[in-house]
Amino acid sequence: MKPITALFAALIASAALVPAFAEDPAPVPAANTMDNAMGDVGIDHFVPMATSSNLLEIQSSELALQKASSDQVKQFAQQMIADHTKAGEEMKAALSQRKGDLGSPDTLLKEDAAALDTLKNASAENFDMAYIELQRMAHDKAVALFQSYASKPDDPTLGAFAQKTLPVLEMHRQHVMQLAGK
Repeated sequence: MKPITALFAALIASAALVPAFAEDPAPVPAANTMDNAMGDVGIDHFVPMATSSNLLEIQSSELALQKASSDQVKQFAQQMIADHTKAGEEMKAALSQRKGDLGSPDTLLKEDAAALDTLKNASAENFDMAYIELQRMAHDKAVALFQSYASKPDDPTLGAFAQKTLPVLEMHRQHVMQLAGK
């Protein structure tokens, strides 16, 4: 296993050890074996996880625009910022149609904050690889989350949002896999 992959895998595994009384929803299993490995996901789980994932992809991409050395990585980061900013706005619009508070749509979960901190501390020579690995893991998790919620939404407006957003996330995952192969 590559050192960066091992680092992020250890980070994700350690986040799963957070006590059950923690504020964050239960961690999402990685989508390594099948994309819809999560089972049914309700709105109380979907909203904070989708919001955090979206913010992680935007904030890590903003960092990549500053620190990446590859033009391809910077172009990918710019696309992530544009697409995930749009997705965030669409999610806020979907949430505005609901009654009841589902928390702040601008909060990173502990696991995602830790992953962003790890990326911030990546050396200049390892940054591009670390960013690509973070994006790969984030998109694997996001695709699994959105597939699960879109298949059995408990809110029709958010379900439509998840169904609309899923192809974009899948496209991002394919793009990041291409970058990882280079």
